[in-house]
Amino acid sequence: MHFESFFIQAMIYLAAAVIAVPVGKKLGIGSVLGYLVAGAVIGPSVLGLIGGENGEDVLHFAEFGVVMMLFLIGLELRPLALWKMRRNLLGTGMTQVVVTTLAIGALAMWGLGESWRAALCLGLVLALSSTAIAIQTLTEKGLIRTRGGRHSFSVLLFQDIAVIPMIAVMPMLADPALRGSVENHSSTWTAHLPPWGVTLVVLLVVGGIVWVGRFAATHVLRVIAKTRSRETFVASALLLVVAITVLMTKIGLSPALGTFIAGVALSDNEYRHELESDLEPVKGLLLALFFMAIGAGIDFALIAGQPLRIIAMTAVLVAVKGLVLWGIGRVSKLSLDHRSVFTLALAQGGEFAFVLFAVAAPLGIISAQLKAEMTAVVVLSMALTPILFLAAERLLFPRFVGSGGDEREPDEIDEHNPVIIAGFGRFGNLVGRFLRAQDVHATVLDVDSDHIELLRKLGFKTYYGDASRLELLEAAGAESAKILVVAIGDESKATEIVQIAKRHFPHLTVLARAGSRMHVYELLEAGVDHFFLEQQGSAIDCAERLAVLLGNRAYSMHRAATQFKAHDNAMMTDLFEHRKDMKSYITKARKQIHDIEARFRSDRQSMDAFTDKAWESRSLIEEFGDGRVGREPEGK
Repeated sequence: MHFESFFIQAMIYLAAAVIAVPVGKKLGIGSVLGYLVAGAVIGPSVLGLIGGENGEDVLHFAEFGVVMMLFLIGLELRPLALWKMRRNLLGTGMTQVVVTTLAIGALAMWGLGESWRAALCLGLVLALSSTAIAIQTLTEKGLIRTRGGRHSFSVLLFQDIAVIPMIAVMPMLADPALRGSVENHSSTWTAHLPPWGVTLVVLLVVGGIVWVGRFAATHVLRVIAKTRSRETFVASALLLVVAITVLMTKIGLSPALGTFIAGVALSDNEYRHELESDLEPVKGLLLALFFMAIGAGIDFALIAGQPLRIIAMTAVLVAVKGLVLWGIGRVSKLSLDHRSVFTLALAQGGEFAFVLFAVAAPLGIISAQLKAEMTAVVVLSMALTPILFLAAERLLFPRFVGSGGDEREPDEIDEHNPVIIAGFGRFGNLVGRFLRAQDVHATVLDVDSDHIELLRKLGFKTYYGDASRLELLEAAGAESAKILVVAIGDESKATEIVQIAKRHFPHLTVLARAGSRMHVYELLEAGVDHFFLEQQGSAIDCAERLAVLLGNRAYSMHRAATQFKAHDNAMMTDLFEHRKDMKSYITKARKQIHDIEARFRSDRQSMDAFTDKAWESRSLIEEFGDGRVGREPEGK
């Protein structure tokens, strides 16, 4: 019966996950919020498909997904990169925890009338943010590698470290009568050791994890890899993470911190990529369970009983943490866009709150009622994070971030060149570097102030400003320029710039980066002169190299690739007028594809082999020995 119940619960969670992601993507709310909503729907407060105790058990199990996520993040972070983070890790992270603890503690004392012990406990616990929610949301939105994302990660890592002393401090805040009984029942190996003994054990364990990651794991994984058994390799990877989790729990430390350290130690390992690929699906599934368990844990009955109090405390928590984070971001000289990301990512409560509240309540530091209320506040704040990001993306970012809303004014442009480049990221910088190598001068505009500072250090003269603003294009010399290159990745913004340029500067030849075929049609409608599908060139280059590796002649394939690219671009232009009639579009596209394939088939059949070889360097090398025309091949 137990197994039957287990499979029923598993079926419910998996069905909810399968439904949540497509619906979340379709509605544009993202997978995290989709999982939270799905969990709330199947939870005890709505449909009741998942019981309260079962939901808590699943939550504890699914927290292993957070642990695994930190391990995988550690694999991507080399020790040198971690060392470079030390300033943000210690400075920014410590400042956030200390200031937030003091602010929330003061509000708890004077606003809720709690004792100083309970207020300090609440300040410490609520200063923490959700590693799972923040990192998953930042990763999903492509913000984890931005400066705001890196600052967020540094603070989250410091918070994971700070959990260790927080757990140690809790018994000191307890009623002396309860403190002894709780300590006597502690199951950690270090419970009865003096402080110096605890420190020694922690150093030995952390040192052991680093040694295993740097040295022993390589030999063990090499032996396992020789068996060519994928299942054994996956099992060994899971064993490593589970063993570290158990070990860290037994000495009273954060399992997430321990696996992160192990991941960093393994980041130079030759099997790093295999570990990532094997654990990634497991991590994703466990995180999905974690988010759904949080959604299922929302106590709507408690919230309905005192809605104003719970909602007010949630709003105050997010507002106080947001103000602290905003101030830290300003002191750290983060631009408005990165500061917004930093603030939104960390303004919620964290999953370690459940652990710390479970420690604090039996010690009498906080009452059972306050624990229930604060648990509801933390869960609501976590659910609020994806919603705040969604609202910011649709309402705030388009108006203020990168559109002149930043407090920084556009730079004064003191040069006019024949070429203007809007956007100097991974696409625009290649265009600009090639032009500079040909001694062609260009005026470069970008909206990422941190990126601009880096470009200037590298020797590229770049101006801050939004190219969709008419006055900025005028200041950049659009009246006298010949060519505008629109190289930004934001498709809607790129189309807007093309429209403005063609409307106000019709003499300009506009070249634009296109993110997709649909974007090509938008650009053509806006009047672009030349478009460049960003994946097209590298994909055709790959296909050309593949054909040569299969034995085809290099020049023949180069010529075919050039012709294919021209035909593909011509096809997109021809299909432009059919874009709004899907039936006509598909019919025309099928005919175009068939015509291109038939043309290449005809070319191959009628190809003059002698002419091709005249252009084929490999044939010349074979004929003339060392490839120099006019020299007799050896042996003749």
